[in-house]
Amino acid sequence: MSVNDPISDMLTRIRNAGMARKPETTMPSTKILVEIARILKEEGYIGDFQVTEQAPQNKLTVALRYGPDKRHSIREIKRVSKPGLRVYASKDRLPRVRSGLGIAVVTTPQGVMTGYEARKRGIGGEVLCTVW
Repeated sequence: MSVNDPISDMLTRIRNAGMARKPETTMPSTKILVEIARILKEEGYIGDFQVTEQAPQNKLTVALRYGPDKRHSIREIKRVSKPGLRVYASKDRLPRVRSGLGIAVVTTPQGVMTGYEARKRGIGGEVLCTVW
């Protein structure tokens, strides 16, 4: 099946698996999805991720993380820049999610990183999604 927006597809799969209390979810793998999963793991929103080599396309498996009260560690995950409306932000205009409680995932000329890290490096880019 062809997907027009793989980033939105990934975020929706993570959101749906979290609401259904699934231990993990799988999706077709791309370089940008692996980078987003890396950031989510570094920030503690997911447990782990793994890329499995397969014939037509590699598969990305994301292990979800839950708290002691069995609540999903991601309260909200939202796509900001969409294929129909790209959202770019300069270093001064990068969003602060929930006054610093969440993160914004930004793609910059230096790679995919959090909004905080991009602000620290003094670069802007396309705001892919926000997570808290």
